[in-house]
Order: sequence, then C-alpha cells, then structure tokens
Amino acid sequence: MPAHITLSALSYATPDGHPLFTDLDLAFPAQRTGLVGRNGVGKSTLLKLITGQLTPQSGAATVEGTIGILRQTLQPEPGETLAGFFGVRDALDILARAEAGTASADELANADWLLESRLAEALDRFGLAIAPQTPLETLSGGQRTRAMLAALVFSAPDFILLDEPTNNLDRDGREAVIALLSSWRGGAIVVSHDRELLDTLDQIVELTTLGATTYGGNYSFYRERKAIELLAAEHDLAHAEKRIAEVGRKAQQTRERQARRDRAGRQQKARDDIPRIILGREKDYAEKNAGDNARLAARQREDAEAGAAAARRKVEILQPVSVDLPSTHLPPGRKVLSIDALTAGYDPEAPILRDFSLAITGPERLALTGPNGSGKSTLLRTITGELPPLSGTLAVHVPMALLDQQVSLLDPALSIRDNFLALNPGAGENACRAALARFRFRADAALQRVSSLSGGETLRAGLACVLGTDTPPQLLILDEPTNHLDLDSIAAVEAGLCGYDGALLVVSHDRPFLEAIAISGEIALD
Repeated sequence: MPAHITLSALSYATPDGHPLFTDLDLAFPAQRTGLVGRNGVGKSTLLKLITGQLTPQSGAATVEGTIGILRQTLQPEPGETLAGFFGVRDALDILARAEAGTASADELANADWLLESRLAEALDRFGLAIAPQTPLETLSGGQRTRAMLAALVFSAPDFILLDEPTNNLDRDGREAVIALLSSWRGGAIVVSHDRELLDTLDQIVELTTLGATTYGGNYSFYRERKAIELLAAEHDLAHAEKRIAEVGRKAQQTRERQARRDRAGRQQKARDDIPRIILGREKDYAEKNAGDNARLAARQREDAEAGAAAARRKVEILQPVSVDLPSTHLPPGRKVLSIDALTAGYDPEAPILRDFSLAITGPERLALTGPNGSGKSTLLRTITGELPPLSGTLAVHVPMALLDQQVSLLDPALSIRDNFLALNPGAGENACRAALARFRFRADAALQRVSSLSGGETLRAGLACVLGTDTPPQLLILDEPTNHLDLDSIAAVEAGLCGYDGALLVVSHDRPFLEAIAISGEIALD
C-alpha cells in the first residue's frame, strides 16, 4: 500500500477545554504538503497527533509508512559525534573491525557494506565534508542545521514532518531547507510561514476555525484561490445582509396590514350592526393570524441572521488584515542614526564588529543581513545601548523602538491592554482599544496576559503597543520579525510597515518580506 497519512473523525481540545478539531477528516498522500493557518489554530498540535506525541479525544490518525521529524535545534550531548547522531556508530565500528580483520563471522554477515558511501552521499548533499567521528559540539550553527537535514535524508523515511523549519536560520540555512523540499520525492507535511518554501510544495492545506481545506497547488496558487473565495464570501455576506433587510421590511408590512385590519374591526364593532358572536370569531382569528405572522417573521429573521453570521465568519477568516498607522512626522533630511568606526563585542581582545560605519537619514529602510554569528544582534544591542561600544561613536538622533525576537519590552505578567497603557501613558482607553484592534486584539482578546500568548501573538502585541500609539517612534528596529508570525499576521505587519513613514532597520532572512516592505538598501555583515 502506498505511504499515506489519514485523519478520521479526529477531535482534540486544549487542556483548558478549547476545541481545536472536531470530527476532522483529512488525508495526506505521498506528496509535499504545506500546512498553513493562523497562530493558535492547531498546526503544530496536528503534527503531534500524527506522531503520537498527543492522543486525540476521539477519532484516529493512521500512518502507513515511516516518519522522519526534523528537529528545530540541535543541542549535542557532551562527546556526541556525527555518527552517533545519525545512529550508525555501532555499524561503522563493525566496518572498521572488518577492515582491520577483527570482525566476527556474525558481524561480517550482517555488515552494511554500503553504509559509508550512503553516509558520505547524505553529507555531501548538504555540503558537509566532515568525518563521522567529528564531535557535534565543534560544528557551527549552520553545519548543525545541515547535519540535521542530512540525517533526515539518510534515514529515508516515507514521510518527513517539519515544523517551522526555516525559523532562526540564516539565508544559507533557509536555502538548504528549500533545496531539500524542492527535490524531496516522498511525502512531506510542512508547517511554515515561509512563502519561498511553500512555493516549492505540491499542495496547501489550510486550517481554520471552520475546518481544513485542501488546495491542489503551491502557495501562489493558494493565494489566488483565496482571493476568489474572498470575493464569493463578500458576495454571500452582502446577499445575507440584504435578506435581513427584506425580512424586516416584510415583517413591517405585515404588521401594518394587521394594524389596518384591527382598526377596521374596531370601527365595525363601534357601529354595533354586526352580531357579537361574529365579532368575537373575527377577533380570535385576527389574534391568531397576528401571532402566526409574528412567529413566522421571527423564524425568518433568525434564519437570515444565522446566515449572515456564518457569512461574516467566513469573510473574517478570508479577509486580509489591514493596518492603518499614524504618521511619525519624520522630515526627509533629519539625521536618524550615526555610526562611525564602531568596534563592538563582548571581549575587547576579540571584537565581533570592527570599524563599522553607518548613517541613516530620513525615512530610509535598510536591511541588515549576513550569516548567523556575523554580528547582527551585537550591532542591535549596541545601537539600543545595551552593549557599550569598545571604540568609535554611535548616536541615535530620534525616538527609537526595538522589537527583538523575545519582545522583551512587554511585561509578561500584564495583559496586552495594560502593557499598551504602561508604554503609552498618555493614551486613553478608546485609543488603546483602537490600536490593539488594528492588530487583531479586539474586545476580550486585548485582556489576555502576555505570558499566555504564542510567540507570534506576542510579537503582534509588541507591534501594536509600539506602532499603535498616536506618536510612533521615528526609528523602528526589528529583529527577525516574521520568525513566529502566521501568514495572515505577516501580511498585517507588511501592510502596517508599508504605511509606516519612519526609518526602518530590519534584520531578516525573509526575502519576500523585505521586498514587500520596500527595503531601499542592504547592509551585509560577513
């Protein structure tokens, strides 16, 4: 039987009782599938249900074939070697004994004579020319990423499961993951917001609060279909709202006709020329008719409002997030940031940055790029004053805000609302709620404690608190802002930053994101 994964009537709720899936039916053939959806909808949970890390409350996840999982990080044990990580240390020892002439007959009979060539092929595929005995702790971050990819390919599973595989990777690491999936011929389920990666896949499955929908194409095809669905949903909503109005008009017309009949009945009664028994019968009939009409109108209105509510929910899911930001009033010629001959780092004997200079004037938009370890985070910490320069000069001339990957400007013990008011003490309640609503924190969602938010929600809250104020900072520094955002939230951030008229300094390896926010220049650190 061909490898496949099937979810049948799957139901699961979070420990606090929030339902994520109810009677979910979904099939994954041996194709490359991108799993997308808003943060909190259950994408990572679905992978854990497939692998058996979580148990569904009802239904089943059936796996035909073997599964390989790509770990997001590699933290080696002391002394752990590449061979141990690949699970072939004992098998390589047998080959070594065979070559030395000390292997037993049983070992020779069970030896994997092609192991070394298969291992070398997997390592070479990801540019790793290192011996199997190499300790993992001696590998750089980029080499560890490639080692994880090579181990996944080497195990040759029928399906590979990847959860945000390009998060925290530099450009080379991202390209290695994209290359793997581009050439992968087995089954794959990839939870990702990386649009470059999603464009290499065969199909997209979108999870929403309404269930799961499969789109038979890559990410670009999915976006085209979503645009068509949004137009259809908006048409359905307009029709549903028109239906409510029609039901209201008809109910009003019925009430007016009944009122005219009632007036006529009272006039007849006043003339006193109709027998009392007939008047009583007509009164009973009129009252019954009025009651029937009222119940019919109530049912029709209830049905119409239910249809409109369903249409609104669908539009809400399909509608891209839009963000309208206040102006920073940054003049075009204003000095924003001046750095001259900066040397920075943690050890004066081994600085990370040497003789670095940079000037930002007016609303420039610059990207700071380079491989992991090249000094991007060191530069940001120096600009914000967290790390003093070892030599050279640095001056920030305008109000500034930094959103790091931990969004450390937020107090995790406070609600989103309370964080906003603490960071913007001059803002009133209405301004606070309006700012948070722009970033999808409406009503009770604004009262969530920051410590309870997902990584993507936390960053979105940080953006709301920094950019939602009446006077946004004139320099905004972002450190890998798309790492934990879902696709809709990335679209919201892009929309907001396109409307932001201050200066931007952005650390990001997400090329589509940099293009979407119209970066005007790039500073590459080696």
